[in-house]
Amino acid sequence: MKLKVAVVTESFLPQLNGVSNSVVRILETLKEQGHEAILIAPTAPSDNFLGFPVIRTSRFIFRGFPVALPLLNLTSILRSFNPDVVHVASPAILGRQALAVSKRLGFPSIAVYQTDLIGYSKKYGLGLLEGFGKAMVRRMHLMATMNLAPTQKSLEELSALGVPRLEVWGRGVDLENFSPRRRKSETVKEIRSRFAPNGEVIIGYVGRIAPEKQVDRLAELLRLENAVFVLVGDGPERETLTQRFANAPVSFVGPKTGGELHDHYAAFDIFVHFGERETFGQTIQEAMASGVPVVAPNRGGPSVLVDHGATGFLVDPDVDGAYFEPVQTLLSDETLRKRMSKTASEAMQHRTWSANNKKLVDFYFDVAGATTLRAGA
Repeated sequence: MKLKVAVVTESFLPQLNGVSNSVVRILETLKEQGHEAILIAPTAPSDNFLGFPVIRTSRFIFRGFPVALPLLNLTSILRSFNPDVVHVASPAILGRQALAVSKRLGFPSIAVYQTDLIGYSKKYGLGLLEGFGKAMVRRMHLMATMNLAPTQKSLEELSALGVPRLEVWGRGVDLENFSPRRRKSETVKEIRSRFAPNGEVIIGYVGRIAPEKQVDRLAELLRLENAVFVLVGDGPERETLTQRFANAPVSFVGPKTGGELHDHYAAFDIFVHFGERETFGQTIQEAMASGVPVVAPNRGGPSVLVDHGATGFLVDPDVDGAYFEPVQTLLSDETLRKRMSKTASEAMQHRTWSANNKKLVDFYFDVAGATTLRAGA
């Protein structure tokens, strides 16, 4: 049986983040399996993606994010497409509308929890709205036929808010391109020689340079000796932090995609991540798949992904200067780095997008009421 899936997302290309990346992978899976789909998003490279029609919404920009607004004709769009399931990625304003319309029209829906709206509001100075945010998250997810959380820990957090019908669906990683094998390439050797001409240890970060990512905590590491820092990404704090770290061995290289992104990961010796409010932490998976040990907060998604002492170190983010000691340990012990590099890469070998999205399509069939048909499809 082939499905008709309406994919509604708050973020899509050319925006580079975990939500848009996962939606791209979902659409690739739907294409490979011969399902039909439409995409509703605030941005898109064209009116067609992988052969699927794209419907753009109005939007406004907040802290570098294009925020999707409701569609006046969403009801007629969904009614005309007649989906078997409506997939809502990281619901906010547009997602809430999609869930409400789907429920009213009787279309099964899946809401994917990917962004900690409550935690992010605090980082952006909107902490007074925390109680409202919790109620909003609960009300949105109550409308969904099924809710998917990226980890068991986030599932438990949603359950504590009163969100029902929960399952775990994580993220895959591209093991072909995020690989320690790239480290031997001439391109990666050139990157390493450019940033670490004297053989320094390269400490890397990939992601948004924004308040919720707490990249300013890099300051805790600047007194490390024989280390340089390479930050891949963009965001509202990039200019401020570039000025702050102007006299330190810190390079802001901007956003990277494709082979350039894969090569920068492979050029790192250590990966650091400071954000405390990650529901998952896709860049951590990508670093580990690339054979890079990770130092990250013992909170949220990172606490699930990083095996403390085996694939990296977890730190207490409430302790000032907590990142210095574990990074220093890795920096000064090449044998330990190599051992963790191998273990990190091995830990990712079962996390392919193919395996990950097979589980998602199974959920589609379940909410569409086609479980019995799936076996004979």
